[in-house]
Amino acid sequence: MSSKPSEKRQVVRFAFYKLDSAWRRLSAERQASAKLEFGETIESFAGRLLLRPYGLVGIRGDCDFLLWQVAEDLDSVVALQTALNRTDLGAYLAVPYSYLAMTRRSIYEFPEAPGVGQPSRLVIRPSDARYLFVYPFIKTRGWYMLPKAERQVMMDEHVRIGRQYPSIRLNTTYSYGLDDQEFIVAFEGDSPADFLDLVMELRESKASSYTLRDTPTFTCVQMSLWDMLDTLGGAGSAQAVSRRPTRADGYTPVATLADLPAGTSRRVYVGGDAVALFNVNGTVHAVANRCTHARASLSEGTVDASRCAVTCPWHEGVFSLETGQVLGGPPSLPVATYRVKVEGDTVLVAPPGLIDAREPIAPRS
Repeated sequence: MSSKPSEKRQVVRFAFYKLDSAWRRLSAERQASAKLEFGETIESFAGRLLLRPYGLVGIRGDCDFLLWQVAEDLDSVVALQTALNRTDLGAYLAVPYSYLAMTRRSIYEFPEAPGVGQPSRLVIRPSDARYLFVYPFIKTRGWYMLPKAERQVMMDEHVRIGRQYPSIRLNTTYSYGLDDQEFIVAFEGDSPADFLDLVMELRESKASSYTLRDTPTFTCVQMSLWDMLDTLGGAGSAQAVSRRPTRADGYTPVATLADLPAGTSRRVYVGGDAVALFNVNGTVHAVANRCTHARASLSEGTVDASRCAVTCPWHEGVFSLETGQVLGGPPSLPVATYRVKVEGDTVLVAPPGLIDAREPIAPRS
């Protein structure tokens, strides 16, 4: 076996946070300020890593939220946690669980499911599923003593069972030598009942008898960054977001050009709504971040500068960044476009439909 990976892998971290209840006794003013600082710190890393927030309030007692992080290098993960530790809210957060892993190709061969292409094991592409089910996983040493052909047969059974539940999508990452577990498995889906039935059936598979540990298990609810912060209690995130200095003309500063060099994109928030910013050949465009087809994050899409368009990362819907209109693919509805100004190095965004008082209004014919 080669000692060097033939393709670039991603670093993956599942960090679970628990809030000290003392934070809820702070003044509303400080809570709002702390949420804004924490949220903007996360947003500032949009160009360095992929991050998905999930809530666990009301589900587990030992953690309140998850930040699922995917980066090209370990340094980005370290830098994010260091920055969060320096925030006011970070001083009240513990990390009871943190799992580190990397992507890699499986050593087992699995035929493609009918009508489904083989997913890349090297790139994490989170879906917009409502729930994420995460747990660390360790096999017994006896498993590794078995001939590979025998293990392949058992894994084939495992896969056949999984394919009976097409609503559940699996992300497997590897932790050998990096962390205490061997794998981290993260299942995405919209039905906890489907996942429960899948796991019950997998328990009866032969491969399951070689499981040493697959706990703790986390059921996580995907939500926007600001909605997730709201689950912590205290001053609402709308109050925190409203503290951004929206100007009298309705524009809100959301980024700097240094944050958004030509050819890049990032997700920001305007009035609590997620907005995708794109710098196309030096011109900044802003559209609603969610695809109108399946609500994928357009800020993670591919930009065609020649058409000034973005392609959705999931089902390849194409939207004009100038008008929001659908240019191709399955979406039937356009995305909202936002007004953008650049003053000096500051990028400002205003909600759709806002009329700049300094711009003349065309007379009616």
